[in-house]
Amino acid sequence: MELSGKVAIVTGAGRGLGRAYAEALARNGAEVVVNDVDESAQEVAELVGGRAVVAPVGSAETAQRLVDTAVEEFGRLDVLVTNAGILRDRVLWKMTDDEFDAVVNVHLRGTFTCARAAAVRMREQGTGGRLVLVSSPAGQRGNFGQTNYAAAKAGIAAMARTWAMELAKAGIAVNAVVPVAATEMTKTIPVFAPLIEESERTGAPLPDWVRRDEGLGTVEDVAELIVYLASDAAKGVTGQAIGIGGDRLALWAHPAEKQVLFAGGGWTAAAIAERFGEFAPETYGIPAPVAP
Repeated sequence: MELSGKVAIVTGAGRGLGRAYAEALARNGAEVVVNDVDESAQEVAELVGGRAVVAPVGSAETAQRLVDTAVEEFGRLDVLVTNAGILRDRVLWKMTDDEFDAVVNVHLRGTFTCARAAAVRMREQGTGGRLVLVSSPAGQRGNFGQTNYAAAKAGIAAMARTWAMELAKAGIAVNAVVPVAATEMTKTIPVFAPLIEESERTGAPLPDWVRRDEGLGTVEDVAELIVYLASDAAKGVTGQAIGIGGDRLALWAHPAEKQVLFAGGGWTAAAIAERFGEFAPETYGIPAPVAP
């Protein structure tokens, strides 16, 4: 898909999914500013012929530096992919303030500051643009031990819906991506670990049931959605949460009222207790994978 003439920023692009995004964008013709917290950003930038910004996201200063680098080196900014993230997993009663704040700062604040700086530049250019915000299944359904991560990723999806409205007149599309791929994190899932390790050792693809039923494949599988959303082919696609992994492409539903009951004059606690059983409760949590 043709991206020649477009300039993109990818945060957290030194390894894993972010690196795959940067490589795919460059392979399709885009100029790329590669960001990460260490020198891996420089290595990837050299590989894709881009420019590196070695800095942690979260601050307004880093966000502006990323945008300034794109403009100074390549003359403009068309695409921002907010991929940077960290994990500090712990159950609620053991999670510290620092563990909560660290994850929210990188994922949620980092997405906000980078998107704000990018939106200012794109609106000044007057030629539209793309904000691709990386969310997670944990943000859609919750996940055990991930209070901080799930909250941040849910917030990112909410920001995508909000910014899609705010930036529509400027021609800037905003979408959340919900990726699933074989990474260091998914290697911690017992049923997946040996399958991923065997695939990496032999180069053989993951089993069909993993790619289709669980929607788990390579980071390169996910990167194709980033390329599409950065392209002119995705014009008009905005405000969506789009999942991808393995052989699976999915459109996530937005939160909406599922069932409604009415009581003339309003509800008492006793009336709620009497009728709440008429609701069909929602499920929650990411379903555990089951091998066939």
